[in-house]
Amino acid sequence: MKIKVGVIFGGDSVEHEVSIISALQAMENIDTNKYDIVPIYISKDRNWYTGQSLRDMDTYKYFDSMKRYTKQITLARKGDVVYLQKVKGFFRKDLDYIDVAFPIVHGKGVEDGSLAGYLETLGLPVVGPSMLGASVGQDKVVLKQLLMANDIKVPNYVWFYDYEYNLDSDKIIEKIEKLGYPVIVKPACLGSTIGITVAHDRDALKRAIDTAMEYETKILVEEMIPNLLELNCAVLGNYEYQETSLIAEMKTGNELLTFEDKYLRGGKGKKGGAVKSGSMSNSQFDVPAKIEEKMEEEIYKISKDTFRVLNLKGVCRIDFLVNKKTGDIYVNEPNTIPGSLAFYMFKPKGKDYTELLDELIKMAIKDYKNNKKKTTSFDSNILSNYNGVKGFKKGVK
Repeated sequence: MKIKVGVIFGGDSVEHEVSIISALQAMENIDTNKYDIVPIYISKDRNWYTGQSLRDMDTYKYFDSMKRYTKQITLARKGDVVYLQKVKGFFRKDLDYIDVAFPIVHGKGVEDGSLAGYLETLGLPVVGPSMLGASVGQDKVVLKQLLMANDIKVPNYVWFYDYEYNLDSDKIIEKIEKLGYPVIVKPACLGSTIGITVAHDRDALKRAIDTAMEYETKILVEEMIPNLLELNCAVLGNYEYQETSLIAEMKTGNELLTFEDKYLRGGKGKKGGAVKSGSMSNSQFDVPAKIEEKMEEEIYKISKDTFRVLNLKGVCRIDFLVNKKTGDIYVNEPNTIPGSLAFYMFKPKGKDYTELLDELIKMAIKDYKNNKKKTTSFDSNILSNYNGVKGFKKGVK
């Protein structure tokens, strides 16, 4: 009997469309001899849908008219099984069930632990990061604090909330300028370089902060590493085992890798959808990176250390910034559910996308079974001896 894998994607995120691309790629490559694929799409208005038409890119181009070919659902646990339950109609029957949840989501509101936490409460094996790992990985400020506490180098930075800037912008700008121009201004919890701007002077800095505050309440400003070399390394594994991909060297004509570099350049996929070879594969990069063996070994070590420190599992792409002149290596950020699941970084190593997906699903099931062996509750007589109404005045709520 095949394992039913619920591939969950979309969501109320600025990276909604990128999630669709990544999910369609994955569903095209999951081994259907082993697994039945159950697509589960979260629309921008946070409604959940299922239906095989969700595996076609054209569905999303005309979703308002095409959603009649889907069913709006919610997840409901009954006994030991999690069902896709119809939410409309007099009889809200169960349409299907899933054995494993495979979130392929990007950005705030889904990748940040919100979805992982929900799926964990349903008692499902979940591919990818846990709620803790996902939330830590999404917040660029918290992850830097954790990495620094574990002696992993990150660029110098300043962070603040939007209300603090509105109360005293001069104080914050003065603090930022101690980093030295140019600086990079980022919304703290977004991805895909959305809302990120390089500022070379005070006027540009103010504009960049205004842009970032359109997306987030929490803002991060970093020093820009000189003589920059951008490297990526993906890690596949869990708390007890980590395997690294080959290292990729990113190439861009811009000061930083842009959303357009990542997703809007290059060829078209089937039926006009940009899903051909990988969300990031339309960027300019070299795999493997042309770097010295000593740096390669250091990148591999830091990648595994970062993966462990941030409590990650599944597949994660670690982005590095290297000062070519000094050789200093900085962790920029992890991508806890990377675009295209970073398959293009494992493929040159001999692991194709189907094999990668298979390992991810098996790992989720194994971790779930291991966790089931742990004690999560125990019997006690606390409630039998508890009288919660004593001592409360009548009418007090």
